[in-house]
Amino acid sequence: MNPFSATEKRIDVTRGKHPAFPRGPAVLVRLIKRLHKHVQDDANALLKPFGINHPEYNILMMLYGSTDNAVTPSELAEAAGEKFANITRLTDRLCDKGLLARSGNADDRRKVTLSLTTKGDALISRMLPGISRLLKRQTAPLDEREQQQLELLLKKLLTGFAD
Repeated sequence: MNPFSATEKRIDVTRGKHPAFPRGPAVLVRLIKRLHKHVQDDANALLKPFGINHPEYNILMMLYGSTDNAVTPSELAEAAGEKFANITRLTDRLCDKGLLARSGNADDRRKVTLSLTTKGDALISRMLPGISRLLKRQTAPLDEREQQQLELLLKKLLTGFAD
């Protein structure tokens, strides 16, 4: 059975009541929302034993993915796609856990740099094997060509939000 059929039926009922309701876009947005929930739930289950949640993991990975494991809060907000207020809240928690460190800039005291601590780097090293398996499992229904095609399509969809 299609796990999305109940949602599709409701979208079709909505279209019956309001024929101008765009079925295709509604289905796509609801699918993305459903996928996001599954990704978040799976990640949170995997990350719980490590004492972090999915948004915190994303912050750590944005730092880990930087050449020197350090970024400014504004660079982090842009890379993570988070609001600045969320970045502050998340980085405060990660600093409290000893996974991130804040340091000032010698040239500009208003500028702060966030960096991964040794403890944060070690945590990522312990998490990555499980995360890698999870990512492969989540995308297993798609072959490599389909994954590349979906990546291009999602990036194209994302550009629409920049306008």
